[in-house]
Amino acid sequence: MNNIIVLGAGMVGSTMAIDMAKKHFVTITDFNEKALEKAIKKCDKLIPEVLDVTNKLLLQETIKPFDLVICAVPGFLGFKTLKTIIEAKKNVIDISFFPENAFELDKLAKENKVTAIVDCGVAPGMGNVILGYYNEKLKLTDFECLVGGLPKQKKWPFCYKAPFSPVDVIEEYTRPARYVENGIVVTRDALTDCEYIEFDRVGTLESFNSDGLRSIIQTMPHILNMKEKTLRYPGHVEYIKVLKSSGFFNQEKISVNNIDISPIEFTSKILFDEWKLGENEEEITVMRITLKGENSEGKTEKVIYNLFDEYCPDTKVSSMSRTTGYTATAAANLFLDGIFSEKGIFPPELVGKHEECYKYFMNYLKARNVNYIKTSSIH
Repeated sequence: MNNIIVLGAGMVGSTMAIDMAKKHFVTITDFNEKALEKAIKKCDKLIPEVLDVTNKLLLQETIKPFDLVICAVPGFLGFKTLKTIIEAKKNVIDISFFPENAFELDKLAKENKVTAIVDCGVAPGMGNVILGYYNEKLKLTDFECLVGGLPKQKKWPFCYKAPFSPVDVIEEYTRPARYVENGIVVTRDALTDCEYIEFDRVGTLESFNSDGLRSIIQTMPHILNMKEKTLRYPGHVEYIKVLKSSGFFNQEKISVNNIDISPIEFTSKILFDEWKLGENEEEITVMRITLKGENSEGKTEKVIYNLFDEYCPDTKVSSMSRTTGYTATAAANLFLDGIFSEKGIFPPELVGKHEECYKYFMNYLKARNVNYIKTSSIH
């Protein structure tokens, strides 16, 4: 059994800690004592520890005795936290999804002989694993990822609930979306190119541009067409556009009754209760990965992976926590089992390219009833 430390005791962080505790000794940390109390109520094997990850020396001292760090801190803390972990020469699995480029830490990771697997959730994450695997099998020309986490019960007006902070969701709605068209990186506003798409067991959803390609723009430059779009219930985008166009997402502070506040802070506070996913509230994760390329016989092959996952009433774990967290714990166990041990920064596509790693991810998730259903056709 290995000693594992999980940084962050939110919904996904605690899910990962509980999953890792099946085979390892696990310490879970957070700045918020209530979050820690909630986590250990679910699993008394966990060792809780209050920790402020922004205290660099304290963080490095805390992680010193551990075999692996799993980082689930908020995105705005992610890059600095990852850098601190690498400087401490600790191997790490990261799902903080920070906006900075993780490859800036590649040289540091190699120098410190650290394996750092980043962006290891559902998307980015499993979509990248699948892409990495098929990039070895086909001469790929097209990659598309459609993904969204949704409440089972639609509540007007937004018909949306999030297992994480509204600030992170708003960030997704405001950051320009990059995709690749005919080999050229194109930047569009988020929330654009909205279209309706049918999904089994869900019905019609709307998809829109979001900046989800991340590392694969850099690692897969030979693929001519690549895009990721976010999925929501129909009507959601229109309401978000109204808020965005009206200035509710602006960062610049305004004065209200002699109190300075930024519109985005105010909006996040209002939306927190509106969008907060209840403790045992049922929700679903929907994802469709489509790949197209030339196979070894020179024919065009189209491969589609569909995921439909829902809240698990037995374990009381949300679908987004399951699909995100178990991908990261698969990567953690993959590393601990010695199947992947290369040094440097590795987004999931550079791990999934190895057939043994790809199969490990798929089998690990299947054992937890997270099932990616594949269909393919040859033209």
